[in-house]
Amino acid sequence: MMNLDAALTLLAHEPAAPLDLAELALALARDQYPDLDVEAYLGELEAMARDIRPRLRGGLQARARLLCRYLFEDMGFQGNAEEYYDARNSYLNEVMDRRKGIPITLSAVAMAVGGRAGLDVVGVGLPGHFVAKAVADGEEVLFDPFHGGRPLTPADCERLVGQSAGVAFEATPATLRPAPLGLIATRMLTNLKGAYLGEGDFVRAVRVMERLRQLNPADALLRRDLGLTLLHTERPGRAIDHLNAYLQSGPDAEDAAAVRQILGQARTLVARWN
Repeated sequence: MMNLDAALTLLAHEPAAPLDLAELALALARDQYPDLDVEAYLGELEAMARDIRPRLRGGLQARARLLCRYLFEDMGFQGNAEEYYDARNSYLNEVMDRRKGIPITLSAVAMAVGGRAGLDVVGVGLPGHFVAKAVADGEEVLFDPFHGGRPLTPADCERLVGQSAGVAFEATPATLRPAPLGLIATRMLTNLKGAYLGEGDFVRAVRVMERLRQLNPADALLRRDLGLTLLHTERPGRAIDHLNAYLQSGPDAEDAAAVRQILGQARTLVARWN
């Protein structure tokens, strides 16, 4: 079984390290589901791959279309637009059980099943949306797992970013390049962080942010957010270190005065307890 701490430390130094995405995602899910049987879910992905492998014939476009038909029609995976911010959408085991997810976890399913079936599928982290593409011999086919695996052109990607993120985006080979595993893991955890903060579940949010810190130890904004969230869990002593680190990294930050005030409050709380 994957050692998650070692994997995250490796990805912090080598974001493109050749680890298995599905195994990593399931290892992350064990923080929430400690009894999760990782091998059983990996076996389910392998069974899907064995099922679809004989059908993947023809050119790259045909094979990508067949994979999408299998996952999003035959197997019933779909985007959970109604409960988009439900934390369960960010856990691969829940996505596999419920057949519902958000763009990045549905892309992870396509990458895991496609890769095991002999079709190289990579993730593409667009601003505000995550998509996938099948690649082979210099050819690539973009598709959107959240919307039933619909095929995408570069122009479609530009429109999709405008709709989802409200920003201008130019689709180029550089902006459509495959996302390394470290970035995918960061994005998955950032989604979870947002879900838990949105629910006011600060204990789980802290746990997720601590995983994010393993991936991004130099991220000062993450330390600020972790410090503020620790205060919500009544752990001012731990919050102080993170808030201090944030201020030392950017003493002239726009929010520095506000953070100093909060840091003072944390120190006052600790002094009272001592």
